[in-house]
Amino acid sequence: MKAFPLRMPDHIMEQAREASEQENTSINQLLLSLVAEGLGHRRAVLDMRRRAAKGDPEAALHILNTVVPDVAPDEGDELKEDSDRSPDFSM
Repeated sequence: MKAFPLRMPDHIMEQAREASEQENTSINQLLLSLVAEGLGHRRAVLDMRRRAAKGDPEAALHILNTVVPDVAPDEGDELKEDSDRSPDFSM
């Protein structure tokens, strides 16, 4: 295991201290867990971007228009007015 000196603003360190006390764990373990979680999230977003780049919107629309039955959505599944926006996967 490698050691890495980390400098952080005092207010963030204080939040880390409080969180580690609430979680009943060391600050080191808390920060390690948060870094691992953040890296996992980053990897997932990058993977979704790669997969989206391989997608074929025309083929998907063709499937939706020819295979999926044209029925009204279930209650609560209706599209909202601004639903034409693409998801934001920016980091």
